[in-house]
Parts: sequence; C-alpha cells; structure tokens
Amino acid sequence: MFPDTTVVILAAGQGTRMKSRLAKVLHHAGGKPLVRHAIGAALAIAPSERVFVVIGHQGEEVRKEAEAAGVGTIVQSEQLGTGHALLCGEDQLAKLGGRLVITTGDCPLILPQTLEQLVEAQRAGAAGVLLTTDVADPTGYGRIVRDIRDGDITAVVEHKAATPEQLAIREINAGFYCFDATTFWKYIHDIRPDNPAREYYLTDMIAILLAKGERVSALKHADSTELLGINNRVELAAADQILRARKVRQLMLDGVTIERPETVTIDGDVRIGMDSLIGPFAQITGHTVIGENCRVGAGAVIHDSQLGDEVEVFPYSVISASTLDSKAHAGPFARIRMGAHVEEGAHVGNFVELKKTRMGAGAKSMHLAYLGDASIGAKTNIGAGTITCNYDGSHKHPTQIGHGVFVGSNSTLVAPVEIADGAYIAAGSVITENVPPNTLALGRARQVNKEGWKKKSAKKP
Repeated sequence: MFPDTTVVILAAGQGTRMKSRLAKVLHHAGGKPLVRHAIGAALAIAPSERVFVVIGHQGEEVRKEAEAAGVGTIVQSEQLGTGHALLCGEDQLAKLGGRLVITTGDCPLILPQTLEQLVEAQRAGAAGVLLTTDVADPTGYGRIVRDIRDGDITAVVEHKAATPEQLAIREINAGFYCFDATTFWKYIHDIRPDNPAREYYLTDMIAILLAKGERVSALKHADSTELLGINNRVELAAADQILRARKVRQLMLDGVTIERPETVTIDGDVRIGMDSLIGPFAQITGHTVIGENCRVGAGAVIHDSQLGDEVEVFPYSVISASTLDSKAHAGPFARIRMGAHVEEGAHVGNFVELKKTRMGAGAKSMHLAYLGDASIGAKTNIGAGTITCNYDGSHKHPTQIGHGVFVGSNSTLVAPVEIADGAYIAAGSVITENVPPNTLALGRARQVNKEGWKKKSAKKP
C-alpha cells in the first residue's frame, strides 16, 4: 500500500470490437465484471479515497460497480482519448499530489505486485514509468519506439497513428503508467489532438516529458499474458480461463482437494475451507463460502450460498442464495433456493426442492417433494411426494410445521396452514386446516371398491 498514490482506471469506452450492447468493462471474467478486477488491483496499492474510475459509456452501470467497491468516479461524457479522460478529472486529481498510477478497466489479469513494481520503479526517480511487454499479435496496442543507439524510449505510438514500420513492432504499451503527479499535471495541457483520430492521447505525455528534459523509463514485463487486454469474446474467454485456473490452484495450495481441476468453475470471491473436496464439473460461484471437510459432488452448482463444516452436497444439486449448516446433506438432484436454510444435520434428498424454506435441525425430506415458503421443525420427517401449496394464483402463503412431525407420502398441504408439534399426517392427505399437537390428520376420501366394474366397462361400445 502506498498512501500517497492515486490510481485512475480508464473505463469510459464502449469496446466496439466486443460487438455487444454492454460496455466492455461490464463483461464478466472470473465471476465478476472486468472493471471490478481493475479496482481490486488498485485497492491493493492505494487507499480507496484515492482510487477513481473514469466512466462514460453506460456510465451509471459502471458507477454502481465503482460505488459498490467503495471508490470514486470521474465522468468523461465525450470520449476524446485517454489523455482527455485524465483532463476530465483534473479538478479532483491535481490537488492530491504524490504519485499518479493510470490503469485500464479491461485488463483483469494484472496482479497487485506488478503495480507495486511499477510504483517502485517511478520512486527511483523517473518522472514517468510505463509498463511494456512483447506480444505475438500487437494489433490494437500502442507501439514502443526506441532509439536504435541506446534503446531509450523515444515515443509511444497509438495503433491508429502508427506507420507500417511501427506496426511491425512487437513491444507494446500495456496501458499502465506511474507518474510523478506534480510533473504530470504541470504538462498535461501540452497534449494536443494532432493525429488522424483527433483524440488526446495519454501516450503523448511520454514525448512531452522527454522534450522537457524529464526522465522516462519503461518496466518491461516478461509475462505478456498478465497484461492481456480484452477486445473481443475470444480474449474474454481466455482471461476467464486464466483467472479460474489461478483460483483453483490457490485453493489446492490452501488444502482443498479438487478432482479434475480443469473441469470446475470457481469464482474469484469463493472461499473454501481446508480438507473439503470438490468433484468434477462443479460450479461454485458468486460469494459462496464453504466450510472445512465438506464434499461437493460432481456437477453440483452452488451460487451465493454459505455451507458450514462437514456439509455434503451430492452430485447435480443446485443451491442458490441459501444456507446449509454444519453436517447438512443435500441431493443428489436437490434444488435449494431463495433464502432457504437447512439447519444442522438436516437432510434434503433427491429431487426435493426448497424455496424460502427453513428445515430444522435433523429434519428430513428425502424424496420428490416441493417445500415452498415453509418452516419445518427439528426432527420432522417429510414423506415422498409432499407439496406445500403456497400460491393461490395471486399471493404466496406460509406453511408452518412443528417439531417431530411426520408427514406421510403424497401429502398436499394447502397454505396458509399450521401443523403443530408431534402431529401425524396420513399418507395421501390433503390438509386445508390447522392440525393440533400430537394429532393424526387424515384428509382423503374413503376408498370405494366396485366389483366387476372392469368386466362391465369392457362391454361398452
């Protein structure tokens, strides 16, 4: 962390090569928008009050991401280049002093330690330092032009303004800079839109500083992959794969067993405890937290949920925005969603769906049930085929089931209804009225046998 450092993230453009109605920095990689990756790296080197995102295209949506991360914004209503983006924030930024780091919102793979190295390189005395790397295909990037005699940087030429000879250069400007802030703001107005695009290029600041006798250096990064900028869906997929591979590797180093790690999908903000096991093709996304010694079966999908220690999620279960306490079991093929809560030791079995339902400690629903808007007490057993009829066509209604209740198979509980502690619901019942404690409730028609009916009906034309 450098308390005297300001970070500005350029994120105002549309990104036309994405061929999308969505602003480029709002596309997701590794489970979150590209701009959130840039913000995360910035917050590792600078205080939140000194981190700013330049917004323009779909600015309100990008602003929401910035505000959610606790950082500020700068509005660039008309996108007239990267230099213009800084000019739009001059009133906010010039008074801060110290160091000015400029990054881009479409490079999600940059590591905080690389930004730290960039700042340290500037602290060594240069007025400005830019990050460069060699790439096989430099299309779209600014080229680094060096003096053939001593290798010093003489210019950074934007792709749109480059000559054919300059387009052949493979060393590119990665879009990350660190300047002495006082020097930067002293010369910022020397940037002119003297180029075919009529834009204010931030890269012109390099030539300006050199002309003023200031020292400018480059930090050449060996790993061009880390500096990958996203310009199309192919590059977006590549970045997503790298981010997820990083996450999986770190989890395994932290003591999580991941079977067939190349097949799983785990978002960057997921946390998983030691000695847990993740099966092949599992998807664990959002802000999911999984405790220690858990088992997540093959093909399970868990999103924005919390699992305590020793929870077992059997294969192909789907859990979303819900909580499973320690030693709870779910699946296989269970669906648990919308704020459901499975308490300690409770079991939700195959083809059981919970929606906004609380299963008490030790309760069980093992087969083929829909339990919506319900509260189910501890050690209650819900038989196969049970349904809580929570919707009357206009409104949702709750079902309250007490402790130690036995609900027989194929029961239909028509909400709103309460079943008190210790009650017993006979199989096949339709329950429309409250059931008192320790009561047997039957809600079915008496069986009628009509002898000979089959033979008689067969004679009908």
